[in-house]
Amino acid sequence: MKTHRLVNRFKAAFLMMMIAMSTLLSNTASAKETPCETPPPVKEQTIMLALLLDTSNSMDGLIDQAKSQLWKIVNELAAAKCSDGTRPNIKISLYEYGNNRLSEETGYIRQVSALTTDLDVISEKLFSLTTSGGDEYCGHVIQTSLSQLAWSASEADLKMIFIAGNEPFNQGGVSFHKACGIARDKDVVVNTIFCGDFNEGLRTEWKNGADITGGTYMSIEQNTKTVYVPTPFDEKIEAMNDRLNDTYVYYGKSGVAKKDLQSAQDRNAQSYGQSNKVERAVSKSSHAYQNSSWDLVDAMKENEKAVTEAADSDLPKQMQGMNAQQRKDYVAKKSAERKKIQEEIQSLNVKRQEYIAANTPKESMESTLDGALIKAIKVRAKTKNMVWK
Repeated sequence: MKTHRLVNRFKAAFLMMMIAMSTLLSNTASAKETPCETPPPVKEQTIMLALLLDTSNSMDGLIDQAKSQLWKIVNELAAAKCSDGTRPNIKISLYEYGNNRLSEETGYIRQVSALTTDLDVISEKLFSLTTSGGDEYCGHVIQTSLSQLAWSASEADLKMIFIAGNEPFNQGGVSFHKACGIARDKDVVVNTIFCGDFNEGLRTEWKNGADITGGTYMSIEQNTKTVYVPTPFDEKIEAMNDRLNDTYVYYGKSGVAKKDLQSAQDRNAQSYGQSNKVERAVSKSSHAYQNSSWDLVDAMKENEKAVTEAADSDLPKQMQGMNAQQRKDYVAKKSAERKKIQEEIQSLNVKRQEYIAANTPKESMESTLDGALIKAIKVRAKTKNMVWK
């Protein structure tokens, strides 16, 4: 009897052990079969660029290149794609340094524009720059831009400083080691552009400044004039630019001034020739050119109520007196016109770019400001899963 009880107890214990093992194996298998949760995709990405330009006496050529190449740079940025196929937002800031017309207390540094999506403002401010002798403090202007600008905290965003000049990188009371260290901690990449001989830039610490953040050191010849390649498509695109301007419907207290600013920047671009004006027209046909603060077509995409809530007196004469539905219909018509024109410009620009690529020597593409910026941006953008196709 005693032996029989022991056998029964053993059987019960063995059965319980088998059930426990079966449950454990089942849970383990289930855990293996259940896929790990993948992090949600980044909602949107932004490219943030701060351009720090030396405006001392010897930098007329650099400023001239910046003015004549702004829209080429914007067009390259606008061609970037995120991993999900969307386009990144683009924000640009502008600083000048080394100009003796600026305050000595600030280190001869001035924020010309904060980070903004308003490309007409960047163009306006850029064309207002003039040169004058002064002391160039690279560490100081880098540190100032890091503290003043609203840099994103998102690791998905591409944040870059481009500083261009021709004096030793270690001048001034703010150590470039300290300033670039702050940039590294903020995930901001400092790229340095020495205006002059490559080896002289090495000797005067420009490469060391870039190395701290993993940025790119480059040298350019600042007095080289921008070379434009006229194409068979330029006249058509230029004509479309005028039609594109007609689709902008201003509103708000600053609407008229902003519409005038748009035309003024067309003229500034034209001052460097037809090809440069065409570059601007291409920019205006891209997602990078956004004017929701004063244009109802762009504003309607963000807030449909903007069309009906705009004060009648702040609208173009042809819209004054319209009821809500008439306003919506008018803006919708302008929106459709704009989309069609932009698509036509983009289509022509594909052929235009192919023509330019086939007729531009490679060395001339990398020896100027735009070539240096674009090359460095594309290299770093890969780390943020941005591509150019």
